[in-house]
Amino acid sequence: MVTFISGVDTDAGKSIATGWWAQQLMASGKRVITQKLVQTGNRDLSEDILRHREMMGLPLLPEDEARLTMPEIYTYPCSPHLAARLDNRPINLDKITAATAELNARYDEVLLEGAGGLMVPLSDTLLTLDYVQAQGYPMIFVTGGILGSISHTLLAFEALERRDIRLTHVLYNRHPGRKNRIIDDESCAFLQREAARRFPTAEWLELPILDLPHASCP
Repeated sequence: MVTFISGVDTDAGKSIATGWWAQQLMASGKRVITQKLVQTGNRDLSEDILRHREMMGLPLLPEDEARLTMPEIYTYPCSPHLAARLDNRPINLDKITAATAELNARYDEVLLEGAGGLMVPLSDTLLTLDYVQAQGYPMIFVTGGILGSISHTLLAFEALERRDIRLTHVLYNRHPGRKNRIIDDESCAFLQREAARRFPTAEWLELPILDLPHASCP
């Protein structure tokens, strides 16, 4: 099964959430692998995949070495459509889709992490959400207690409802701990109520504050 993981923005903590959720699935006995839709700001390896493996307690896998989990890497740290333009190499969506299908044939669960937020452009004419809708992937949405996250999350909920995309989980990210607990706690309570109202079948999860070493990418 392939599940897409998106969030309110670049700093939502999608990579930490993806690695953490992979941990939970592995603990339940599932064969799990993670994949990065498009990685920007790297050259040879995806820093997000490295973070996932670190959290999963695994070395780089054969699928990582074969680039199935990181099929498109661009050097400039920006939106995928701009990174592709700067590297003069359009994103090959067919290659990404084929890599995801291959991973899905090998594992019980494929967690496909997006780049940035829900509406990040993959090209001048295609948004991330367009791709997710076309593939029919269910989604996990990552949010948290930063100022502005309520509005951004509700806008995302509206977009998912309008496009009839199945939301399986809302993952509220407590990591790395917010300075303003008043905003954090109220955002959590408000968004949990909204998620239950709009997506009654979606599960609400809270990612705790984790003790994580700094991951570096060569």
